[in-house]
Amino acid sequence: MSTRGKRYSQTREKIDHASRYDLDEGLKLLKETGRAKFDESVDMAIRLGVNPKHADQMIRGTLVLPHGVGKAVKILVFAKGEKEKEAREAGADLVGAEDLVEKINGGWTDFDKAIATPDLMGIVGKLGKILGPRGLMPNPKVGTVTFDVGRAIKELKAGRVEFKVDKTGIVHTTVGKISFDTEKLKENVLALMDVIVRAKPASSKGTYLKSVAISTTMGPGIKIDPNALRGETKP
Repeated sequence: MSTRGKRYSQTREKIDHASRYDLDEGLKLLKETGRAKFDESVDMAIRLGVNPKHADQMIRGTLVLPHGVGKAVKILVFAKGEKEKEAREAGADLVGAEDLVEKINGGWTDFDKAIATPDLMGIVGKLGKILGPRGLMPNPKVGTVTFDVGRAIKELKAGRVEFKVDKTGIVHTTVGKISFDTEKLKENVLALMDVIVRAKPASSKGTYLKSVAISTTMGPGIKIDPNALRGETKP
C-alpha cells in the first residue's frame, strides 16, 4: 500500500461513518485528520431535496464568504474604454477584448474567473465551448456579466464563491483552507448554509437538507447533522 493509501486508511479509522456529527465536532475531526503536506481546501457536499430537471428547483447563487477561501484569484475582464480602466484600477489581472478572445481561442485559459461587460457578450459568447466546460464563462445569473466591473472584481478577490446544484441534487463548493482556524471555517460554513436554506424553492417537498459532508482535498468525508446546522443558521 502506498504512503498516501496508508495515511488515508488511518484517517478513515478516526471517523465513525455511521454517525452524523455536529459542526463543531466535525470541524475538530477535520483538523485532526488533515494530513497532506500542502494547505488543503475544505470542501462541502450538500445533498438537497430538489429535482434540478425542474427549472424552479435549480438552486444556484453566489456569496462572499466572511473569511474568503484562502486562495488568490486570477481575474480576467472583457471590457473596453472607461470600463477597462475601472477594471484595472479594481485589481483585475488581465483586461482586454478581441485580443483576449483570440488568445483563449488559441487554447489559453490561465485564469480563475472571467467577467464581461454586457456589450461584449457578442464576442465573448463565441468562447462558450471553451469556457463553459471549465466553469469560466461569464454569466449574468452569478454577477459576472455586468457593467459594475469594479464591484464584481472586489467581491471575487474577497472570496466570493459560486454554487450550483448538479444533476444529482448535490451542491459542491469550497469554504476555506485547512489552515483556517476552526471559528473562521465555522463562520464560512454557516454563511453558506444560510444562503442555501433561504434558496429553498416553494415547490420542493419533503426534506430539503438531506445530507451534508465536509472534507479536505485528500481526506474522507465527514457527515454533518443537517438538523444541527439548521439550528445554527440565521432565523
